[in-house]
Amino acid sequence: MAAKPNEQELTLLGLIDAEYTRHPFYGSRKIKIYLRGLGHKINRKRVQRLMGILGLAGMAPGPNTSRPHPQHKVYPYLLRGVNVIRPNQVWSTDITYIRLPRGFMYLVAVIDWYSRKVLSWRLSNTLDSGFCVDCLEQALQTCGTPEIFNTDQGCQFTSEAFTCVLLKKGIAISMDGRGRALDNIFVERLWRSVKHEDVYLKGYATMPDLLIGLTEYFVLYNTKRPHQSLSYDTPDQVYRTASGGGARIVDKYYEKRLSGHPSEKEKTHLEIETKKETENRGSAVPLHVKGYPLKLNALLS
Repeated sequence: MAAKPNEQELTLLGLIDAEYTRHPFYGSRKIKIYLRGLGHKINRKRVQRLMGILGLAGMAPGPNTSRPHPQHKVYPYLLRGVNVIRPNQVWSTDITYIRLPRGFMYLVAVIDWYSRKVLSWRLSNTLDSGFCVDCLEQALQTCGTPEIFNTDQGCQFTSEAFTCVLLKKGIAISMDGRGRALDNIFVERLWRSVKHEDVYLKGYATMPDLLIGLTEYFVLYNTKRPHQSLSYDTPDQVYRTASGGGARIVDKYYEKRLSGHPSEKEKTHLEIETKKETENRGSAVPLHVKGYPLKLNALLS
């Protein structure tokens, strides 16, 4: 069993978490530079180890710290170019880290892509598959069955315990490509909202405080907080009425490859359907929003 982080490492974990939330495209090199700029003597290898504890990987193509078990099946990504036009068409899940003064917790959530509604969530102090399965089963019990369920390739989600729940329900399994965090951008954007709008502001001291606070926040997120990408409706309203939501993962380079006219650059990079400063990234474009290109931050807020 891995040793618990000491006080210094907890400080570093907190700094990495906050900076990654601000800049999720940062990899270990830029995180190292950031920490050194704050006066911490740290090398890249240690940064990579700490990012591994948090399950973090930069959005740019490259090694992914969320690795599948070598004996677990990895499923293909099914959502490139798919129009999400109704609730329960696509759900996805992911895990994030939340720091506490004397430790840290892992948060998992299941989200509906069409409405951005958080269908279920769980906290755990260990990064195993058990709390992920519990979260999934709660979503299935209370919200029905999706057509497609998307995850990353982490061993919690490639485990037989997790995938068997989906397969028994006849749900198609989709998994992000390695190094492509934007394949699951809706949950990535949820984590940013949770941390900036609640966790960082309240500075929870204990796990019970965090549990109560997140319970209140997710009620606010689903039922009261207006979402720009939903024309300022709430996820709960959009999910209930099946109106005003939707999304599509855009990969123009992939489409060009199918047309038979790719360049070498197009073979290895993605293009986002937003302004020029966000080119060469994947994008999630709300189908009902007119007048894009838009800034990435505006797409999912």
